[in-house]
Amino acid sequence: MEAVNFISHATQSRLRTVLEKVSSIAQHRMDGGKDEEWFEQSADVRSQLKFFEQLERIEKQRKDEQEREILLKAAKMQQQEMALVRQRDANLTALAAIGPRKKRKVDSPGATPSGTEVSGSSVGSPGASSSPSTSSQRQRQRITRVNLRDFIFYMEQERETAHSLLLYRALLK
Repeated sequence: MEAVNFISHATQSRLRTVLEKVSSIAQHRMDGGKDEEWFEQSADVRSQLKFFEQLERIEKQRKDEQEREILLKAAKMQQQEMALVRQRDANLTALAAIGPRKKRKVDSPGATPSGTEVSGSSVGSPGASSSPSTSSQRQRQRITRVNLRDFIFYMEQERETAHSLLLYRALLK
């Protein structure tokens, strides 16, 4: 049972790395990389290393940008909360300065002095509507489409699959 679990985890890990690499290759292609440049880069090892370093830098910049956006959103929400607290404190201070309110006498328990009914309004209730900031916090995953050409390029780069029968069969398709 332990051997099956170990093989399962190893396979899952390997598949995850393969998919990440193929996805980054497809992402580069989608971002405007030309096919001629793409396959010329596979010929020179130095250019391959530079290419993958560039991909890593781009990925790191993207992750840093996402972190920065998350921090900015959190800071904005914190500022909004602080503004609400200040407004509430100002309102309480103003009410305290005015003094205690005198209650009006009501003719009947369910009616207001003007005789109109007051219905429950959702304007003042905090849970009445979902704030737009909570829906914008959800991050949409970017979908990257990987095609056979991307996978063939990846297989050409890997030492284990560069001369495999599977690669040659894929090239014939």
